[in-house]
Amino acid sequence: MEKEKQKGEEQPETINRIKITLTGSGVKHLESACSHIVDKTKELEFKLRGPVRMPTKTLKITTRKSPCGEGTNTWDRFEMRIHKRVIELSCPLSKVKDITAFKIQPGIDVNIDVLQMKQVPI
Repeated sequence: MEKEKQKGEEQPETINRIKITLTGSGVKHLESACSHIVDKTKELEFKLRGPVRMPTKTLKITTRKSPCGEGTNTWDRFEMRIHKRVIELSCPLSKVKDITAFKIQPGIDVNIDVLQMKQVPI
C-alpha cells in the first residue's frame, strides 16, 4: 500500500544548487547586481559561493576611416569589454524568485541554471 499524505506530515524540501551568471559591459551595474544578490542570499541564510570574477573578454574591431578607400591609410580601433560574474547558491527553487526579484539595469544579461537537486527534511 502507498503511504497517503496526512495533514500533519512534513514534506521534505528540495534544496537545489543554482548557478547565476551575470554578464555585461558596465562593471558598476554588474557589481551592484551581484551585491544585491549576495545581500539577499545572506539575509535569507542560504549557502553562497561568489561572486567569482571570470576573465574579461575584449572584442576588438579595426576599420578604415575613409569610406571610399582613397587617401591616407588611417584606421579606427574600437574595443568592447565583456565582464562576467558567477554566483552559486544552495536554496529551494521557491526562494530563487525572492532573491532575484529586483530591478536590473539594461545591458546586463542574467542566466540561471539549476545544477543539482537534493532532498532534505525540514
